[in-house]
Amino acid sequence: MDVYRYLVDFDTKDLIIENHDVVIIGSGIAGVYTALEIPEKYSIAILTKESIEISNSVLAQGGIAVSLDKGDSPELHFKDTIYAGAGLCNEESVWVLVKEAAENIDALCKFGVEFDRKSKNELCLSREGAHSKNRIIHAGDTTGKEVCDKLISIVKTRDNVVIKERTFALDLVTENNVCKGVLAYDEDKDAYILYLADVVVCATGGFGQLYLNTTNPEVATGDGVCLAYRAGAELMDLEFIQFHPTVLFHPENKSFLISEAVRGEGALLKNIHGERFMPKYHELNELAPRDIVSRSIFSEMKKTKSDHVYLDITFKGRDYLEHRFPNIYKTCMSYGIDMSKDYIPVAPAEHYCMGGIRTDVWGRTNIKGFFACGETACNGIHGANRLASNSLLEGLVFGHKIGTEIDSLISKCEKRQKSINLKVETGRCAKNVDTEEIKQDIKETMTKYVGITRDKEGLEKAKQKVDTYYEIIKDMKNTNIRHYEIQNIVLLSKLVIESALERKESRGAHFRRDYQERDDKNWKRNIIKRKI
Repeated sequence: MDVYRYLVDFDTKDLIIENHDVVIIGSGIAGVYTALEIPEKYSIAILTKESIEISNSVLAQGGIAVSLDKGDSPELHFKDTIYAGAGLCNEESVWVLVKEAAENIDALCKFGVEFDRKSKNELCLSREGAHSKNRIIHAGDTTGKEVCDKLISIVKTRDNVVIKERTFALDLVTENNVCKGVLAYDEDKDAYILYLADVVVCATGGFGQLYLNTTNPEVATGDGVCLAYRAGAELMDLEFIQFHPTVLFHPENKSFLISEAVRGEGALLKNIHGERFMPKYHELNELAPRDIVSRSIFSEMKKTKSDHVYLDITFKGRDYLEHRFPNIYKTCMSYGIDMSKDYIPVAPAEHYCMGGIRTDVWGRTNIKGFFACGETACNGIHGANRLASNSLLEGLVFGHKIGTEIDSLISKCEKRQKSINLKVETGRCAKNVDTEEIKQDIKETMTKYVGITRDKEGLEKAKQKVDTYYEIIKDMKNTNIRHYEIQNIVLLSKLVIESALERKESRGAHFRRDYQERDDKNWKRNIIKRKI
């Protein structure tokens, strides 16, 4: 066995063992909705790294894309998604997304999610970047929180679901490429627990903590992608990392998202001299695809020798802004910014990962019994650049499909004996390593060399540094959460850099200064699989 296959030594004979039909790792919209879509006859455990309320999904502001207007259609939604994805979208996956959107939104409404409405029977629809129609449904500017709060409140009432908070999923336990369960560390019990199950669903979100400034919470360290990789799951498209164009730039806060919906309501981007600049860069101006807007801001900042630009929506009245964007208005005011009178200082920050664990449209991976959903998964929907407000929708549509597939999978086959005898001795040794120093250095390195723009020289510098860290810690004995996280951060940084070096073209969120043209003849997907 590869000595680095597992993060810790263990003997299943000595472990606390729990048996379930399904284990779901992650408590964002993808994980919780999947749990609700699985028939209640199955026992489900949801493992979450912190409390169940902490996830990327909760922080989502803008809304959910769905074609409901008379002048809109799934076909137009498909076209916009393909355009934003810069020629790399999997069309089968996109068709599933746009055609099954409405039925899953209807399910949310039946669960009690309160979206903004024009009338009792009509939802409010707004516009965001690269959408040709108004199709973003929302709940003020805290859509993710409204959806997650409702879904979590319901899942807590389900007798078949147990929620394991402060539980860090370390590794998949596999035999002959069959997933048997999850080895996890229970922080409260200070104990390792083996959760055996017929099916494991990974819904752990993204990996924004590889970068200095990100809209992601501190838990987003790529743990799901890494445990999948160590088990032999295929990964795909890791080089495509989306930077949100408009994140608050304030000495006390450089991670608060200023929703794309603000630009959808007419806000203009201006440089530090008060000059509007987006018409110089793209015909869709402020509503161009996110990768283009982020690079345009980055370019304007370099020209003006500034570390930010401004977002101007002062032409809207205070009452309107307080009603439409209550959380953004309140947060800006807390920093002395009255968005009805003042420009909002903004700059791009890491926001979303298009790549992840490779799946099909049913969420299946190349490991039997192992599924993935949401930002941690990659079925090619987003291509090289995600269309705004398709992320929450992805968690819903494919969470539903996974629920259906799990029912079919478990009901049609004989129940596997939920037991395993496995002893793992990695030969790891104790090391005196400053994990926080390594983490900070990697964040600075990834931001400088593997950010909005890249080139071979910078990527190779980043690779050299990360490879050095990898050699230092790969055989380190891991005894606490900081150790587990730094293993994942170093490994994933290494894989992202290698993927970025491999793609010698510019496409979507991956912009190479040394290969600035898109290559539609020689391109290929970067698929990574560890040999175990």
